[in-house]
Amino acid sequence: MKITDTSDLWWKTAVVYCLDVETFLDTSGDGVGDLRGLAQRIDYLAQLGVTCLWLMPFYPTPDRDDGYDVSDFYGVDPRLGTHGDLVEVIRTARDRGMRVIVDLVINHTSDRHPWFRAAIRSVDSPYRDYYVWRDDAPPKDQKNAVFPGQADGIWTKDEKSGQWYQHSFYEHQPDLNVANPRVRDEIAKVIGFWLQLGISGFRVDAVPFFLEIPAGADIPDPHELLRDMRRFLQRRSSEAILLGEVNLPYDQQVEYFGGTDGDELTMQFDFVAMQALYLSLARRDPAPLVEALSSRPALGPEVQWANFLRNHDELTLDKLSDAERQEVFEAFAPDERQRVFGRGITRRLPPMLEGDPRRIRMAYSLLFTLPGTPVLFYGEEIGMGENIDIAGRESVRTPMQWSADRNGGFSDAAPSRLVSKPPADGYAPEHVNVAAQLEDRGSLLYFLRELTSRYRVSPELGWGEFAVVEQPVDALLVHSLRADVGRMIAVHNFAERPATTRFRLADEPAGTALVDLLEAQRITLDDDGAVELEVPAYGYRWLRVSRPGDGRIL
Repeated sequence: MKITDTSDLWWKTAVVYCLDVETFLDTSGDGVGDLRGLAQRIDYLAQLGVTCLWLMPFYPTPDRDDGYDVSDFYGVDPRLGTHGDLVEVIRTARDRGMRVIVDLVINHTSDRHPWFRAAIRSVDSPYRDYYVWRDDAPPKDQKNAVFPGQADGIWTKDEKSGQWYQHSFYEHQPDLNVANPRVRDEIAKVIGFWLQLGISGFRVDAVPFFLEIPAGADIPDPHELLRDMRRFLQRRSSEAILLGEVNLPYDQQVEYFGGTDGDELTMQFDFVAMQALYLSLARRDPAPLVEALSSRPALGPEVQWANFLRNHDELTLDKLSDAERQEVFEAFAPDERQRVFGRGITRRLPPMLEGDPRRIRMAYSLLFTLPGTPVLFYGEEIGMGENIDIAGRESVRTPMQWSADRNGGFSDAAPSRLVSKPPADGYAPEHVNVAAQLEDRGSLLYFLRELTSRYRVSPELGWGEFAVVEQPVDALLVHSLRADVGRMIAVHNFAERPATTRFRLADEPAGTALVDLLEAQRITLDDDGAVELEVPAYGYRWLRVSRPGDGRIL
């Protein structure tokens, strides 16, 4: 299949940007970000090179889990604005060539959702079977795997009926019973509603938990539910996607793509490679990352991996061994306050890399050249840090830092009214903000804009087949991405020492050259297809393979 035959697969070469509306920009002065503020910053995101905007939950909520405890799947939280404000965001984004996807949180609801409130009023309620119940007491000492130490077990007793309801997350987030056809119909209605408003797809929260079928339910293959969801989605919108949160080993992730047919999730986050990348950064050795990428299963042309360095949750390290996880902890989270659940880190990338601009830029260069689609978390483009004084996951969900003004230009409200407090250390708004970097050619923001610009004219990065290029320096990762539109060679130095390397591209014709996309340089291969390169400490190169007669401009 040629790329030109599937040009509508926009997600293969997208630049995804995740943000929480409530921490992006406040225009009402109440200390909470809003949709009108987001609409005002669409041009900023377009200038950054974002092509897909992912909105974290904006639904009505008691806000006991940062909006992931939803009390109305069809609403917009009044703190953030109205449906009209959301439509304006979607329209403005479309005008700038940007699609919008939203969080779909369908494993559970808030315990204040009308369905659950009706369910606990009576065992005869038609909404009782919207949730998962048991008559007998659960086993003692049952652990909560999602929030160990913060949530007790996965069953809570309803004192009125004497039954127990299931909650894979917090007790105020009762699990929906997807074995109930009425629940599945409700989920379809929710998907259809937001598609009708112009959404281009969904980031599906906690997919493996969603497919956990209650004992005794007559559903032999839970994945049929995911296939049904995908079929419904594509009937309503041929361009819409499902980006799934599936933190499982690769062989199990393939099942969530739908195997070779690719008829379930459109994209999945690659948690395995992300964790291996941090182990490689800690060791200054790309070997763990190479091992992970080399073990990725082959995928069909219409599905994709989503790569990321940070997201809105803790930096989970659950796929590493105990010894490997301890290595990463010691390198990047020496303070116990920077760790959570015994498996993750609650820090942003720049502080973890001690603010070293060389190393930070190398990491982002690597992100954009990994096989797959890059996903950015808001503030990454300016090098925001975390607020260590805020416990847990919330430490990385601080307000966007627009300027050196009070509250970082996020809000005119009194600091005490802010939805969250910005850091007060060397990553405070007076030191790290958009205004200071916007036209500074030496800034991280300018660098990220350069990466997105080059990425968007290099479809081989999103489409290409990954292969390691053999060379003699252990600290260097040299890899190739080859597609029918061309080939790219990426070079990254994980060490603090410069290196000189030599490698061959024996399968390229005579007269082939390497065109550096980040610097004005053209390197012609030797007669035997070899090239020698000098790579600075934490250096990186994007080298497009230019064959004789190649008509590409860039």
